Amino acid sequence: MHERITHFLSLLITTAIGVSTLMAADDYPKPEWKDLPNPFTSEDAVVGGTFTAFGGQNPNSFNYYLDNNTSNAERFGYIFDSLLSTHPVTLKNEPLLASKWQISDDKRTFTFWMDNRARWSDGKPVTAHDVKWTFDVLTAPETLSGAMKLYLGEFDSPKVIDDYQIQMTSSNVHWRNLDTLGGIYILPRHVFQGKDFNKIQFDFPVVSGRYKLGEYKKNQYSTIERRKTWWAQDFKRHQNLYNFQIIKFRYFESSDSAFESFSRGDLDLYRVGQAKRWIKETRGEKFDKNWIVKQKVVNSYPTILQGWVMNTRAAPFDDMRVRKAMQLLCDREGMNKEMMYSQYTMSNSYYQELYSENLPCKNKERSFDPDAARKLLSDAGWTANAKTGLVEKDGKPFSFTFLSRSPSSKKFLERFQQNLKDVGVTMTIDQKDWSAWVKEMNTFNFQMSWATWYTGVKKDPESLWHSSEANRPSGNNYPGFSNSRVDKLIDQQKLIFDINARHKMAREIDALIYTDVPYVLLWHGNFTRLLYWNKFGTPQTVLGKYTDEASAYDYWWLDEDAAADLEDARESGDSLPRTQALVEFEKNFQP
Repeated sequence: MHERITHFLSLLITTAIGVSTLMAADDYPKPEWKDLPNPFTSEDAVVGGTFTAFGGQNPNSFNYYLDNNTSNAERFGYIFDSLLSTHPVTLKNEPLLASKWQISDDKRTFTFWMDNRARWSDGKPVTAHDVKWTFDVLTAPETLSGAMKLYLGEFDSPKVIDDYQIQMTSSNVHWRNLDTLGGIYILPRHVFQGKDFNKIQFDFPVVSGRYKLGEYKKNQYSTIERRKTWWAQDFKRHQNLYNFQIIKFRYFESSDSAFESFSRGDLDLYRVGQAKRWIKETRGEKFDKNWIVKQKVVNSYPTILQGWVMNTRAAPFDDMRVRKAMQLLCDREGMNKEMMYSQYTMSNSYYQELYSENLPCKNKERSFDPDAARKLLSDAGWTANAKTGLVEKDGKPFSFTFLSRSPSSKKFLERFQQNLKDVGVTMTIDQKDWSAWVKEMNTFNFQMSWATWYTGVKKDPESLWHSSEANRPSGNNYPGFSNSRVDKLIDQQKLIFDINARHKMAREIDALIYTDVPYVLLWHGNFTRLLYWNKFGTPQTVLGKYTDEASAYDYWWLDEDAAADLEDARESGDSLPRTQALVEFEKNFQP
């Protein structure tokens, strides 16, 4: 299966080997590899129907390489294939556009042989020339491909050996090199060559994946449509997958509007991000009679980094004491208890899942403490004005703007705003829509904002925390974080092929970042909360091992009998049989 993930680099786990014992040049896949069915799929799955999901706010573009976000990553993963895919359990590399590959003994040169069965939707073969063109256009100076330049910038331009063989060489050894090359979604050279790539936004007429683009109505919805002629559809690992004929993404300005639409039956699935909604707003006939399934899924999906990022490039957040004061003025424990029904755990790490009872996090908890915050602000030169009650420095009051993108965050920000006011700090909330927020963040034109990151199964800290990324437009190092020791550790871990050794180093990096306080850390949970209309067939695990609700698009199917039962129950007022409320992957997975 070709796993769709937020960052296409994150979920590939290669065989753990130490850099001192690098393997000799070898061919992949290994002779023992077999094309086997996906262990999560069900033989009961049938093809057909439309699945309607919340697609976020209307996108600026469908071009994942220009507008790097979760929705576009999902869409591109459906319409374009990559050189390699991953096994959904072991996460080892598997063939896709490339039928085999070879890694040189120095781990710098990668040779791929294209599968000569691979075809574009217009019938033309997918060749090495398409791979080279995709690589070259993404690394071209004029292309606004953001973080892609970080990942591809270490490689020379690919060398086409023949139509179906291509070779790429990196200037440096890095454990993620194969992940990078194998994960690139390849684009059709014969369609886009000669065009301004920065202007390719919504029109992708020729694809290679299992779906193609369908309708798009701005601010309403877009669709992708299942292809009958996908070149890889007969592979055993693709059977009983991608069952919906049409996947429809509806756009809403807020999750509140999306939830209202879901409750009316206009959306099939809704992931609940708000604890209050999960506890208080999932009541009534639809839920009591199980017309809508309410289900919490616990799997190995990585903990989401969530916090309020501070721009350290300028005052007032260029001072670590001020940033620490902001953390101490965030009453996250109180907000969790009073606004979120104690559903979450307070975060004290940027890589929370790297710790356990046997390996506890040593980062010291930072709880709400206004007095300690006042002391830190005073130490940083911010003193209280007896007349105004505001804290000042060099005659200027401490005030800043919080750049917000979601109306649902208002209650949290107003709580924080009051805490700041109590110590003499003024915060203004600037509410933007998604596209305006992205524009400001891409140019680092903000002081504080709410940011969330998927950190992946494999921790790759470079794009978020290396100083070389601190001022790259459209990059991921939002706070402008720069620390020479962190840089050194990030550079060292590039040469380490043992994931456990890298994660040990990531914990050291985490401690250094935590000390510097680039984010006001918030909270986390180890679950995905789902609501969906009771008309679908699902696998035992409901979702994949390492995936969120988006894997429903892959594994679920429209069960016509269940759909008819739902319709009858709604007309008669009858209840449907109860569904498992808590699904724990380790208990439900029976291969």
